[in-house]
Amino acid sequence: MHAPSSESASPPSWLPVLSVVAGIGAFSAMDAAIKGASIAVGVLTALFLRNLFGTLLTIPVWLAAGRPLPRRHVLVVHAQRSAITATMATLFFYGLVRIPLAEGIAISFIAPIVALYFAAVMLGEKIRPQAIVAALLGIVGVVVIGAGRFGAGAFSDEAIAGTAAILCSAMFYALNLVFQRKQALLAGPVEIALFQNGIVALIFLVFSPLFLVWPDAASLRMIGAGAVFATCALLFLSWGYARAEAQVLVPIEYTGFLWAALFGWLIFGERVEAATLAGAVLIVIGCWIATRKARPATLVKAAPP
Repeated sequence: MHAPSSESASPPSWLPVLSVVAGIGAFSAMDAAIKGASIAVGVLTALFLRNLFGTLLTIPVWLAAGRPLPRRHVLVVHAQRSAITATMATLFFYGLVRIPLAEGIAISFIAPIVALYFAAVMLGEKIRPQAIVAALLGIVGVVVIGAGRFGAGAFSDEAIAGTAAILCSAMFYALNLVFQRKQALLAGPVEIALFQNGIVALIFLVFSPLFLVWPDAASLRMIGAGAVFATCALLFLSWGYARAEAQVLVPIEYTGFLWAALFGWLIFGERVEAATLAGAVLIVIGCWIATRKARPATLVKAAPP
């Protein structure tokens, strides 16, 4: 049930980063699928069924792993993060059905820099200067991309409401990132995926008589795909966050815009503009700075002559 300690099993430093990049990519694919389903059947129905399907997908894996029920204090953490996730997802997809996918992802990127300070307060992590520089580079990259994408077009009332919802969602996302690290230190990826899907589904189930609309076959396929992508993302992210500090991995969240741009191009035929490429370069540089680790010079100095 517990994640392995860094001392007993330390993977190469790039493996947690690669795992988080894959997790962000899977979540971006889920965003595209659930946005389509939300337009058809509503945000709450899509999210309820996505988490229900995710729970059903994860139960056999959890049972095969012989996972016992988590202890009470771990279950509390599962419940806390699930409540944050349910609120975050509702606000995010409410906004995402009103503005383009890539723009929604760009707006949400205020979250990682906020999460750096949440990590300091809640986890006691020391914020290294390069982590701050990396986060700021990511923000600048998003601004460059946003300037190219938003242009001079006027926002409709729907777009303004969508933008405001995603800004609010980003605050919960920042808190979610920190709880993700805390949760990953207490439980394994399979347990996290099962209990987060299950508890979020229960939260939506309580309110389901007020909103539930049974989807058609096409919407069910989109929701099912979203459940698969979300479950894979939880597994990848939980594994990565258990093996590296939040401030190292948080700037990797910026690669979500690159994934969104890719899916927009592949699925919707959206062109990648020069501003997008310029911003992407800044984001990648920021991620590289964040993931560099200082050499253990103190160990060399402490060695006997």
